Amino acid sequence: MYSLEHKKYLRKLKMNKVLVSVCQISIVTLFIIIWQILADYKLINTFISSSPKMVLKTLVELHQSGSIYRHIWVTVYETFLSFSIATILGTVIATILWWNKRIQKVIEPYLTILNSLPKVALGPIIIIWFGAGIKSIIVMALLISLIITIINVYEGFNSVNQNKIKLMK
Repeated sequence: MYSLEHKKYLRKLKMNKVLVSVCQISIVTLFIIIWQILADYKLINTFISSSPKMVLKTLVELHQSGSIYRHIWVTVYETFLSFSIATILGTVIATILWWNKRIQKVIEPYLTILNSLPKVALGPIIIIWFGAGIKSIIVMALLISLIITIINVYEGFNSVNQNKIKLMK
């Protein structure tokens, strides 16, 4: 059914894919081994960076107590909620900017500045303002994703072929 050359080509593609996967797994494995060796010989501060053995031990303890699943659920909930809010707000704001060029010209420099701002560096300020709870986590995720959503949706609107917009009108 397939020619000999095509079979060789498919085999070469498969071997290349296997080789890439083996290299990726080897890199991660080597990283974990080096990390553990550095932790065992006290070359790194395990209070700050822990060690693979401690991470695995903690995961087993959290699984046995059942609390890991509660933590996973809270994290998924916070992520879903914050990114949903950011997507809705970002799309609404981008639509307003696309419809009104005057507002867009006023807001665009601020979007550029806010996009270049290291939002994670604002973490301590956000915690002070909103507390060390779910509010601060949602606000941080909103800060990280809202500006990017606005810019991407706005650029998507602008990249639509003008002839197609005229056709729809």
